[in-house]
Amino acid sequence: MEEYFVIGRRKEARAKVRMKAGSGNVTVNKRAIDDYFPRKVHSKIIREPLEKVDFLDKFDVEARVSGGGLSGQAGAIRLGLSRAILKVNPELKGILKKAGFLTRDPRMKERKKPGLTGARARHQISKR
Repeated sequence: MEEYFVIGRRKEARAKVRMKAGSGNVTVNKRAIDDYFPRKVHSKIIREPLEKVDFLDKFDVEARVSGGGLSGQAGAIRLGLSRAILKVNPELKGILKKAGFLTRDPRMKERKKPGLTGARARHQISKR
């Protein structure tokens, strides 16, 4: 039985995704996906690549996530999962690329600039 191991990232989140042949169980940090992600949107984001290539009930997915919030973690798992699917079958690259699952989302928190109170927020001027 072959196992595929890949890393996905988004914002500050990192996901180590392990995919192996199985019945379609998805676990995140050793918990069921619906237990870890209370909002259905996040579960849907993660399952999208599997649904797109019809691997939903053919592989078990185990993800270890750290950093960031739930949306970032879900996006990181989706990228890792898409990369793992490519390792299984490189011919599916066109389908995944067209759906936008192979692009790492580059949006990050903007850094605080010197002399400002935040990334763009300036000090408030006092009139008196």
